Amino acid sequence: MSARLEVADIFGRHGEAYRQVHDGHLGRVERRVMSAIELCRTAELGGHVEGCRSCGAIRVAYNSCRNRHCPKCQGQACRDWLAAREAELLPVPYFHVVFTLPAEVAAIAFQNKAAVYAILFRTAAETLRTIAADSKHLGAEIGLIAVLHSWGQNLHYHPHIHCIVPGGGVSPDGSRWVSCRPGFFLPVRVLSRLFRRRFLEELRAAFDAHSLKFFGDIAGLTEPAAFTRLLARARRLDWVVYAKPPFGGPGQVLAYLGRYTHRVAIANSRLISMEDDRVGFRWKDYRHGGRTKVMTLDAHEFIRRFLLHTLPDGFHRIRHYGFLANGHRAARLDQCRRLLTKPQQDDREPDAESAAAAPLAATYRCPCCGGRMITLAVWRCGQAPPGPFWCDTS
Repeated sequence: MSARLEVADIFGRHGEAYRQVHDGHLGRVERRVMSAIELCRTAELGGHVEGCRSCGAIRVAYNSCRNRHCPKCQGQACRDWLAAREAELLPVPYFHVVFTLPAEVAAIAFQNKAAVYAILFRTAAETLRTIAADSKHLGAEIGLIAVLHSWGQNLHYHPHIHCIVPGGGVSPDGSRWVSCRPGFFLPVRVLSRLFRRRFLEELRAAFDAHSLKFFGDIAGLTEPAAFTRLLARARRLDWVVYAKPPFGGPGQVLAYLGRYTHRVAIANSRLISMEDDRVGFRWKDYRHGGRTKVMTLDAHEFIRRFLLHTLPDGFHRIRHYGFLANGHRAARLDQCRRLLTKPQQDDREPDAESAAAAPLAATYRCPCCGGRMITLAVWRCGQAPPGPFWCDTS
């Protein structure tokens, strides 16, 4: 057992054998992800040498791979993204709504990630905005942040969208802010039915446009009759839309976003062992009250499950809609603040603030005395690291 075990260690020990065994089925994206994680923060990617002016301590820091699937590279990206979002939070309750694809459709999504993920984003956002605009429910234009996840705690393929939504919106004439009922956003049963209908309509349109590919166990879906039968079965299912209770304040929203927006399939902190050809990791069994358990997998099976969740090149897994859409976000947020009766408050919790700031500060502070570190030398990818250094503390 090692408290410092990382996904990079598993790839480093078992990755080459996995590539050889699956040579004919491993895609370019998966190969690049594996290579990036293996090389992340090693001398092969270059780095720099830091020295402390106070105590003379020397530290070598290697460059990160910056791959969005790497467990070690999302920290700074997350902090930068949260800093931008902090100024956009409104002084209203925020709700968390989850849209999940059933297993029958998830199999199609896995083989057509770009096409089906785009449909999933679009229909989830349209469902929320349509029901919210209905005068029988809220009667307002809302905004939302949508984040794609494709994994469950056991690393199985489980595509779903997390939506973070302010609890209210702008009236149709733009003259007032319409608040939702306390502790309640929108009816999940209504959301579920509209989401199911719109998603299946768009999936049918993609099939008719020959935008979907099928192979392996679902190769038979290339036949229109078989695809139509699958849609009929999916239409009879209850699709899962889950609305959680509202957050306690903008500070909780920020802390939550930091945990979800830049998450990868599994964090290094959940790994507990790599012995022989077996990998052990912690997971929460939500079917049994969220109990924490340990799962042990063959190393190749662990790698296979991890790679299930790679995204197509250029695909955006965080998207904004409604009055939070990128094109007019600043102007629309100014309008929302004018319409809200309360002035914007800084409700950010001290714990959330210190948690976000601490990792950034640690990057530039001496691990020995806490003094300021300065850069002494830099080397690039493919170059040999420089020789010994000293720190001038005069």
